[in-house]
Amino acid sequence: MASSRAEGDPQEPINEQAVANKFSAMRSELDQIYSKITELEMDVSEHSLVINAIQPLDQSRRCFRMIGGVLVERTIKEVLPAVQRNKEGIEEIRIRKNDGEEKDDGPRKKGTAQGVLVVPAGGSE
Repeated sequence: MASSRAEGDPQEPINEQAVANKFSAMRSELDQIYSKITELEMDVSEHSLVINAIQPLDQSRRCFRMIGGVLVERTIKEVLPAVQRNKEGIEEIRIRKNDGEEKDDGPRKKGTAQGVLVVPAGGSE
């Protein structure tokens, strides 16, 4: 009976060092997830600030938006829906990360951060 037990259990006994290493790795992964959630919450907050700042302005007013490292000139009417969509997407990812359904969205969403600059209505630049 002892021999059948040895054949059925191919795992070696787990030592304290292996358990400590596994715990440390899991804690590190958890810290990374919390950091990413915090970063996403800050992005949502920044998007909300931009939306609240430009929403009451004249929709034909010029503004500048950073897209993939390039500053482009658009109108508020063109930029506002894009900023709102980005905010909703970031919120969705944050919720999934918070629920633990998603492990790593960092590389896929990294390029979506954007800045918006609104120029005075009568200013040429």
